[in-house]
Amino acid sequence: MHIELTGANFETEVLNSEKPVIVDFWAEWCGPCRMMAPIIDEISDLRADVKVCKLNVDDEGDIANKYNISAIPTVLCFKNGEVSATSVGYKQKDELLAALGL
Repeated sequence: MHIELTGANFETEVLNSEKPVIVDFWAEWCGPCRMMAPIIDEISDLRADVKVCKLNVDDEGDIANKYNISAIPTVLCFKNGEVSATSVGYKQKDELLAALGL
């Protein structure tokens, strides 16, 4: 299951994680985001080697702005607290994992 990110847990869950972290930047009103939700959950269920998180850009705009999120869905992969890969727009699971280098 994915982890819901907030300003309170972002640093602990993402920046201080020993595992690679996928962060799905999404919003409730975004159709492509809703289409990607089951893909994100499937990755979470299948990949124990990766932490999977979701961040609602409407609720956590400061974090979205910090990472220059201008279109959603955007998925960032963090390794050692740094962004290592970015995927913008809807993608199938294999295409998304390839784009993120996973």
